[in-house]
Amino acid sequence: MPLIVHLLATGGTLEKIYSEQTGSVENLESKIDRYLRQLRLPDLEVRAVSLMNKDSLEMTDEDRAEILQAVRDKLATPAPIVITHGTDTMVQTGLYLKARLPGLGVPIILTGAMTPLGFERSDGLQNLTESLFAARVLPPGVHLVMHNQVFQIERVKKDREAARFVAN
Repeated sequence: MPLIVHLLATGGTLEKIYSEQTGSVENLESKIDRYLRQLRLPDLEVRAVSLMNKDSLEMTDEDRAEILQAVRDKLATPAPIVITHGTDTMVQTGLYLKARLPGLGVPIILTGAMTPLGFERSDGLQNLTESLFAARVLPPGVHLVMHNQVFQIERVKKDREAARFVAN
């Protein structure tokens, strides 16, 4: 029987696309299913749900409450949870979840990308793949997984100049 991992997609750079109409990179539609189909995931069933498709700088406390409710709903059938999220406020959302989900029995992993999936040198597919693996091996708690690194959510920050996450 395959391991189940819930994936909650919220948008962010990971899912941005180039809009020919505006000439900019925007969150227009969810692409996560298309990228999951590219991965070889034997013995893993990823149950993906697109909650929203927002740049994390536009995320509100109401959006975080929606993510929290989705996590609580998924915890009714305990399985690891991966949340794709914009990197600018990913830590804030992770801390929000940690404060409201005491005694977690499964890992919750937040991940995202500095460059959109499908763009040259995107880190999105790497981070998504590593997060799905981390869901299998990490202990319960809220974690951030990016660029081949795992951080506890309360011990990480984004270094904008280096375009990466670092321990704090």
